[in-house]
Amino acid sequence: MDLESTVRLTAECLCRKHTFSAEIPKSRLPLEGSVCHCHSCRHSTGALYVLFSTWPRPRADVDTSGLKKYQFSANIANLFCGTCSTPMFSELAWDPGSLGVYSGPLKNMDVAPIRLTNHIYVEDTVDGGASVWLRRPNPDGDEIPRYLTRSGQIPWSWPEASTLAEEPGGGLAQQSVGISCHCKGVNLVLRQGDYAGGKRGELPWFIDPRNYKRLASFDACDSCRLHFGNDLVHWTFTDLADIAQADGGAFPRKMTELRTAVDAGDAAVGTLACYQSSPDAQRYFCRVCAAAVFYACEDRPEIVDVAVGLLEAPDGARAERFLSWTLGETPVWVDDTKGGWREGLMGRVQSDAEEFRLGRGYEKSWRRIAKEGESRLSS
Repeated sequence: MDLESTVRLTAECLCRKHTFSAEIPKSRLPLEGSVCHCHSCRHSTGALYVLFSTWPRPRADVDTSGLKKYQFSANIANLFCGTCSTPMFSELAWDPGSLGVYSGPLKNMDVAPIRLTNHIYVEDTVDGGASVWLRRPNPDGDEIPRYLTRSGQIPWSWPEASTLAEEPGGGLAQQSVGISCHCKGVNLVLRQGDYAGGKRGELPWFIDPRNYKRLASFDACDSCRLHFGNDLVHWTFTDLADIAQADGGAFPRKMTELRTAVDAGDAAVGTLACYQSSPDAQRYFCRVCAAAVFYACEDRPEIVDVAVGLLEAPDGARAERFLSWTLGETPVWVDDTKGGWREGLMGRVQSDAEEFRLGRGYEKSWRRIAKEGESRLSS
């Protein structure tokens, strides 16, 4: 095959134990892909959605024997790295000759390998979830359709604002939400914490002083992308003291206690496993279904990042009664996307999120207001 007319697609997990490549004609790119917002995809990854396509090599030519398998449903089995939890592929009963591939493990090449064609199972989100900042995800800037399931197209006004929670900047925070992975091996409760009435300078950095909701971020870092198998990750943040088992039982309160409990197989932490992604950083995931759960680092020994896709909030996937979103802000670690196809995607996400914020009449996040104030003072 003429190398000038071909491109190499490479999918690699976070720990680099597993690498898969396929040489294909450039004319086959971009591959068609969908964005799935179903409850099961969110709770088996920790992401707010899953972006997937078809791997361009026949199933029979791909050796996946080193990957762990999780029977996601009667017709779908997910394949992931048992060491670092990166979701890599899905086996589909209705298409046994092919593999579905997650977009997150794909290298950030200069040519976009996937063109998104639709959003599916948006109904599961209740509030529209992350579809609202993936309205025009492709370089051509065209809107892509949204479907309640795999059919039943819905307008971009769905759901109407009157059916949603109060705006993210208003109302006091909901008291607690569940944290659960798909297999329920991780089944916890995140409490709002005793912050009401606290003044701005007295509150943790992740608590909105206007309503005491927790910060919800947009994260484009490479390590998080690989951990979740998704191009964009959303975290919220908490003191470990505000997490409990679903039945009310105690949960570790420090990073060292959490790691010790996981290594010992303590029942309090369920099916949590840990991957040390750098000397001072730990990534926690479900060893059964691969869902990313927590991120912890040594300079914050009592605080963890929590995967937003695992939250069980009655008002919807964005959990707006509990979280304060940084809509329209530049994703953190966005420099990791520079020079590749994800750079443009992150810019479009930021633009769509800002358009959604303005369309709903939501206030800017308190962090953004503070940053813009500092910028004006320094100019």
